Amino acid sequence: MRHLTFHLPDEGATRQLGAALAAVLTPGLVIYLHGDLGAGKTSLVRAMLHAAGHAGHVKSPTYTLAEPYSLQLDGKPVEIIHFDLYRMGSPEEFLDAGFRDHFNHQTICLVEWPEKGAAVLPAPDIHVFLRLAGQGREVELHALSDEGVQCLDRLHYAPHR
Repeated sequence: MRHLTFHLPDEGATRQLGAALAAVLTPGLVIYLHGDLGAGKTSLVRAMLHAAGHAGHVKSPTYTLAEPYSLQLDGKPVEIIHFDLYRMGSPEEFLDAGFRDHFNHQTICLVEWPEKGAAVLPAPDIHVFLRLAGQGREVELHALSDEGVQCLDRLHYAPHR
């Protein structure tokens, strides 16, 4: 429905994109992050959370599978849950942990390694594909829902050169 592609030449550009994405997040969004190990999924999520107002450490939820963050967006409280399904053994683990309940109209869900839970995960509003490209990264953003399209339509990001 809507597709954007950017080259991120360095970590600064990744942080800028994260900040731009944080500015357009709305409750209920589901964003899937795809990419090999080290492609920058957690770095992008970290940048989004910091730009959204989280002042503390953002750790990868590789072992816990999920890390919740209570923040304010547009002066309203919102829960952002960062999922990392890399170590999940089966989609049933996701259901057994009760994680599906977090996918609702009030919570923003950012999911790394969504393919590990594809059978039980709700459809995303946006796919983010990250891949290493030389010293930087290539990123593709694909909106799949009306909410995702609106989010990407509001996105103001101009990579620095």
